Amino acid sequence: MARLSLVACLLFSLPSILDVSPLAKADDTTYDIVVYGGTSAAITTAVQAKRMGKTAIIVCPDRHLGGLTSGGLGWTDSGKKDAIGGISREFYQRVWQHYQQPSAWKWQDQSKFGNRNQSPPREGGDRASMWVFEPHVAEQILEDMIAEQEIPVVRDRWLDRRDGHGVQMEEGRIVGITMTNGEKYKGRMFVDATYEGDLLASANVDFHVGREANSVYDEQWNGIQVGVLHHSHWFKKPVDPYLVPGDPSSGLLPRISSQPPGKRGDGDHRVQAYCFRMCLTNVDENRIPFSKPEGYDPAEYELLARVFDSGWREAFNKFDPMPNHKTDTNNHGPFSTDNIGMNYDYPNASYKRRKEIIEEHARYQKGLMYFMANDPRVPEEIRTKMAKWGLPKDEFEDNGGWPHQIYVREARRMTGKYVMTENDCLDRVATPDSVGMGSYTLDSHNVQRYVTPNGTVQNEGDIGVKTPRPYKIAYGSLTPKKSQCTNLLVPVCVSSSHIAFGSIRMEPVFMILGQSAATAACMSIDQGIAVQDLPYDALRARLIADKQILELESIYAVDSKKLLGTVVDDRRAKLTGAWKSSTANENFVDAGYRHNDNQPDSNTNAVFETSLDNGTYEVRISYPANNNRATNVPVSVSHANGETTVNVNQRLKPPIDGTFVSLGKFEFTGKGRVDIGTEDTDGHVIVDAVQFLPVQK
Repeated sequence: MARLSLVACLLFSLPSILDVSPLAKADDTTYDIVVYGGTSAAITTAVQAKRMGKTAIIVCPDRHLGGLTSGGLGWTDSGKKDAIGGISREFYQRVWQHYQQPSAWKWQDQSKFGNRNQSPPREGGDRASMWVFEPHVAEQILEDMIAEQEIPVVRDRWLDRRDGHGVQMEEGRIVGITMTNGEKYKGRMFVDATYEGDLLASANVDFHVGREANSVYDEQWNGIQVGVLHHSHWFKKPVDPYLVPGDPSSGLLPRISSQPPGKRGDGDHRVQAYCFRMCLTNVDENRIPFSKPEGYDPAEYELLARVFDSGWREAFNKFDPMPNHKTDTNNHGPFSTDNIGMNYDYPNASYKRRKEIIEEHARYQKGLMYFMANDPRVPEEIRTKMAKWGLPKDEFEDNGGWPHQIYVREARRMTGKYVMTENDCLDRVATPDSVGMGSYTLDSHNVQRYVTPNGTVQNEGDIGVKTPRPYKIAYGSLTPKKSQCTNLLVPVCVSSSHIAFGSIRMEPVFMILGQSAATAACMSIDQGIAVQDLPYDALRARLIADKQILELESIYAVDSKKLLGTVVDDRRAKLTGAWKSSTANENFVDAGYRHNDNQPDSNTNAVFETSLDNGTYEVRISYPANNNRATNVPVSVSHANGETTVNVNQRLKPPIDGTFVSLGKFEFTGKGRVDIGTEDTDGHVIVDAVQFLPVQK
């Protein structure tokens, strides 16, 4: 029997029993580790468990393994590649190896594709890696990894999510899980590797859906984002939202909410938009033209037609190239593949309701592509070019070229032993017990489309805040609270705030965390303890031995959290005027420094201010020296006895550890302040960090 896709399974055959290999039949075996889910994290979890000598089984609703990694997301959101190690890195190394074979290049000459998104071999280090790939290549590599370890996989198995039915608990431990067809799987440890978090929810582990208010975790970028317009996914020119332009009484166009968007920084129930990461091709011999989906209504896309009327022409900006003249096509612009506002029910929905949501998303996106390739409202240059694209015949062959996995960017997020927040991602706090690293931008797609007070349409929720450098992910974010479950680990729906998850939620990171979860599970079995009680030092040693990357220290960066006294980095300074960020020169504190681009201006300055206990402090400033720096940077210290200004020559290397120069010792009462100006300076002015070091009496 041909394997159907997950989407096809959802659309056409709710949980059912299909053919299962002899290895994968349910029996009375108690496995060391039962992995629920078929994502890329599920693969690395099971592979690591077997490599550590444990028995493991994957039980999943999926027919195709790999989730988004094999489901169309071939242009990897990798962030800093040096932060990716272990089995995750091994996967991308295998991708590179595959594309060194001439047989891999059926529709394109390898030299024409070039070295896009590749990491060359490093002398004495890792083999080369490739971070862009076709969906079927990713799926085959993941299947090979499973086959090499002889890991049984039970597909098309759906957890019974009725209260008290799907998860059997004894004394705070899961002892077995039951599927909708009655099959049961027993284990010593369980891993929820689904995008939805169905197992953790059925085990009554705490979780959250939606955006927390900024006040919950003392964050800046969580919650409702009215007025924040990042990326290019918003209406840059006024577009009328009404059926009859200018007439509110006529009603709103489709896919625009009539509800007010809410107050910036407040929490809500909304989750970022989903889409399918389409793989497209413009090779005629391999192309399936966009067809009109059942139920197609061009009126659904009237808003896009008005966007085109406003002059927008960026329809092809996220056709990211993959080998063999294919793309990973992602959302781009104010009206695109993201089906904004249509997924709020999904995280907690029944299987039947999820089927309806997935079906609606597929119909919307197929209709969108047909509209852009055929409708006369679409500008001719867009319509003609779009008509040359289509779905590839050699991808997702059992689903008509359509991806088998919807992009669940966010669903449930566990509230576990440790909650990752933007403060971890932005290097504001010391994250404990690293089991892997993330580095991607704090990235949320839009969650709603609304009418502004001036009567135009706007999107809300899209945000992109760069992380200063790779950050640690805490082991406690993979474990529930001990009082709730002692043998469950969660490498996908990790314990995190909405905005932190916006960075963590990348496929390489899920694979990293899957391996770490398996390592912790195996070691906890060996020691006969709860996963929350596993000694971190032992876990760390094993992870490092298995080539996981747990921390990265720049040879030029000084960690402010390791310095004595009180340190105020430039990210906490009050900046006025035009400052540019840089990491070009050494040494600097934390993620980098700012410079004024050699533009002296009385209105360009930086204020470093902090609370201090009463006493005497040595005040130091840091900067990376260079011969293009100013020799006369005015630095003013406000202290208990007045104000002292010191001119600093930033062409000279700082004498204290090559990083800091002392401005002197001063008395402070309750507060310290340092101002750095640029007026009449003779070169680039650098602002990096100020250190207030208590003077021992």
